Amino acid sequence: MNFKKTTSPFKRSVTIYSAIAIVLLALYYVLELPYFDEWDDFIPFVKKLSVSLFLICLIVILSKIISGIVDSQEHLLGDKYNLLRIIRFLTIVSSIIVVAAFLFQNLIAAAVSFGLISLVLGFALQAPIASFIAWIYLIFRRSYLVGDRIQMKDFRGDVVEISYLDTSILECQGDYLGNDRKSGRIIRFPNSLILKEEIINYSGPQAPFIWNETAVQIAFTSDLEFVERCLLQVAQEDFNTHYSECVGRAKVNLWDAQVYFRNNQYAWMEAVVSYPVQPGDMATRRNRILKAVLPLLNKNPDKVQFPEGARR
Repeated sequence: MNFKKTTSPFKRSVTIYSAIAIVLLALYYVLELPYFDEWDDFIPFVKKLSVSLFLICLIVILSKIISGIVDSQEHLLGDKYNLLRIIRFLTIVSSIIVVAAFLFQNLIAAAVSFGLISLVLGFALQAPIASFIAWIYLIFRRSYLVGDRIQMKDFRGDVVEISYLDTSILECQGDYLGNDRKSGRIIRFPNSLILKEEIINYSGPQAPFIWNETAVQIAFTSDLEFVERCLLQVAQEDFNTHYSECVGRAKVNLWDAQVYFRNNQYAWMEAVVSYPVQPGDMATRRNRILKAVLPLLNKNPDKVQFPEGARR
């Protein structure tokens, strides 16, 4: 989110809550005037209400200021999302405490009542409570963040939202696609599932790439060294073009493409190139490599033969 675009709404909301807080504080002291003595039965209630609302306004103002500071920092999208969620949660909890203090004169009795109610709700709402605890686990363990591509059980996709009770992912592949493109379907699962199932995370700031491979079927009579040279050249050129920001940052040979050959289960040979790719770019990068390498191989029929008829 661009902080410059949100500066005006941010200032406006802080100004509104600040004005309300000042009015409530002024009301508290105005009620001390002798003019309101005839309303003695209602003044304590109104004063306590004004103080409670004043504290809630301060909590909201503080949360908006902290949220604005977090939103203006150049953190990762997932980290920023989690921080804003935590701030919102703490704001809600703090406001509830203020409201409870207003409603209950005796805080000890209120605490006992709250404990009994929590015990009853704990049995009735085991699943939501487990999901909320799993959300706290996600915040600190960072199993996945917004924007990461993950796989859990039989579904895979990009994380678009991590709420207090569930996670939403934008599915890729799925039932109707044979590649890694996004299907357009949203999958939501309870956060408690991460405490029971393994999570495969394809993304991460320490390792922005995963490894993928593409096979080209060739005849046994092909020039294997020439084929290997063409595949490595195309893979490296594509990497330099589309991942230019990563060129020169890796250690020696860490992200270099590799080629190996294997026998096909039928009768021909496969030349396989393994290469690093960002999780959301797997299908596109595979297409780029094939579109670039096949013309090179077809230009040299004396060195590269493809399976055709009895020529395997």
